[in-house]
Formats: sequence, C-alpha cells, structure tokens
Amino acid sequence: MPEAEAVRSMFGGIAKRYDLANHLLSGGMDYWWRKVLVTKVHHTNPSLVVDLATGSGDVAFALKSKLGDSVQVQGLDFCRPMLDEAEKKRLNRSPASDISFAVGDILNLSLSTNTIDAITVAFGIRNLENRARGLQEIHRTLRAGGHLFILEFSQPYAWFRPLYYAYLKYFLPTFAGWITRQPDAYNYLGDSIEAFPTRQQLLDELKAAGFTNLQAYPMTLGIVAIHQGTAT
Repeated sequence: MPEAEAVRSMFGGIAKRYDLANHLLSGGMDYWWRKVLVTKVHHTNPSLVVDLATGSGDVAFALKSKLGDSVQVQGLDFCRPMLDEAEKKRLNRSPASDISFAVGDILNLSLSTNTIDAITVAFGIRNLENRARGLQEIHRTLRAGGHLFILEFSQPYAWFRPLYYAYLKYFLPTFAGWITRQPDAYNYLGDSIEAFPTRQQLLDELKAAGFTNLQAYPMTLGIVAIHQGTAT
C-alpha cells in the first residue's frame, strides 16, 4: 500500500489541475459516477454525511445539491492544497455553500464514535497506507445502521482488461502529465488500480471491518464500482 506522505505530496502537486484532468481522462463519466453515488446516499435518508478524501469537494457539493439544506455535509481530506481548491469552489458559489471542509485523515479521524449517518469515499480508499485500519475507523464513526459508500476504480471485465491496462500504462501518464505537469502521479494511478483488490476481495475486507448488507455495483465496464455496507 502507498505511503501516506508520498500520497499527500503527490495530490498537493496536482491540486490546481486535478478537476480538469479527471473530467478529460474519464471522458466526463466522473459526473455520472458521482450522480449514481449521491443517489444511493439519498435513498438512505441521512441527516449527517461526511465525505472522506473529499479532494476538491466535487462529491461533497453533489451531495449537498441532492440532499438539500436540511442535511449537514462535511468534507475531510488530509491534503491541504486539495482542500484549498474545495474552499475556493465553496466561496464562489452564489450563495456560498454551507458545506464545511477541514483537514482529516481516514486513518485517524477526529469524528465522534457512532455519530455519522452516511460516509462517502470517492477514489480515496485505494490510496490508504493501511486500508484495514481505515475501514475500522470509518466503522467506528458510523452510527449503528449507518452506511458507507465507496466509489473507487475497480478491475474491469476480463475481455476489456488488456485494452484498459494498455490505456493506463501508455496513454494516461502522457496525457495527464501534459495536463497537470506531474506524469509520475498518473504512473502511480495506473499501478495502484492494477494492484487494487477485486470487488469480492474488497467486500471481504468490509466484512472483516464489521460491515453487513454488503453490495458492489460495477459501472462503465467494471472500471469503477460502488461498494456499499451497513455499520452494525
């Protein structure tokens, strides 16, 4: 698993162009992935939602837009430059959004135990230095019956895998490096996706952390998936 400081430094280096790279490299599919995610959260009728590894805040803003003013949304990330980008977006909205953004590390959350209705993590679980510890921390903060939603890159369907891995290895670092001027960050992206657990393996990890009612929803030929679990 990646070292936390290396991940923090890498995302700090691409923060200003992170959104542009995401939109271009996904062909705009990232908008749809977030829409599916927030719809699933909406179905659980939460009052308090925390978006971990919030980055530049796109998921947090989408949650607030979908869930409405009566639902409290907080975004946490351990990379200050990414949070700075989220805060710029918040202030530029008219009126400014009441989402709160703060520094927070999934491996050592300052959130109280058994208090959160729903937690989302979009493209952050893959970057944890200790995934088992992170999942346990998330479980600790959720109330009994609370829900975890993980949107993350996954292993594509077998017939599509060779083409997709060629894209990750050859096209992605070159194109993303041109956009962000940080090609090494996208070499890491491809390597981390290939090394990430299968959908069933991640479900097994969620079960080991104490989650029940486990489900996985592959999207876009399996290149991303939403994993969902309920805290006991």
